[in-house]
Amino acid sequence: MKELSFQIDGMHCGACVQRVTRALNQVPGTQVDEVRVGAARLHGDAPAPDAYLAAIHKAGFEAHLVE
Repeated sequence: MKELSFQIDGMHCGACVQRVTRALNQVPGTQVDEVRVGAARLHGDAPAPDAYLAAIHKAGFEAHLVE
């Protein structure tokens, strides 16, 4: 499993954190370590971060991978 960190734009409350957490947990092979306002950290088996970015986008937010 690779560790990945994302910066997430537009989050501002606990409900946003819950939406992103739910969305990331729906990506198969994902272990969400932390989601907080503006960021997420996880371990995942997806071959590319696109699956996680798509899940975050589907939850209503824009994000990018932090390297």
